[in-house]
Amino acid sequence: GEKGFDPLGITDALDVYLVREAELKHGRVCMLATIGWIATDLGVRFPGAQFQNVSTVEAHDKMVELGLMGPFLATVAVYEVYGGWLIFEGWEGKIKRDAGDFFLGKNFLPKDEAKANEMRLKELENGRLAMLAFSGICTQAVLTGKTWPFLE
Repeated sequence: GEKGFDPLGITDALDVYLVREAELKHGRVCMLATIGWIATDLGVRFPGAQFQNVSTVEAHDKMVELGLMGPFLATVAVYEVYGGWLIFEGWEGKIKRDAGDFFLGKNFLPKDEAKANEMRLKELENGRLAMLAFSGICTQAVLTGKTWPFLE
């Protein structure tokens, strides 16, 4: 679903494939992060005493304090290396791959190409919304010191 909206001319300097890859990745991360933040604020926690009574704003510092950030980041690094390899193999045309395709979940797309493209566009637009939502949630949480839905 390319609509040609690029008022800053970013794709004049960068390939659309790489820009779309970044947009999909950040959108997917923010969709998960938004749900995760809200779930945590509503009381959902990982099992274990160390994860209880920690707010979403304090979570990063608590993970560092407990020594859990290193293994967490190492796990993320493994996925990033794999993702980076896929991106460059696809960008260079060595493998047939659309931006954002990690060869997982294609069976969930409709078989009709038009409907599949519609679903891809929905993912892209929901990802854009999630990037704004997550930014707003983080800002609101820090400024108000309250948990979601920030109405108290």
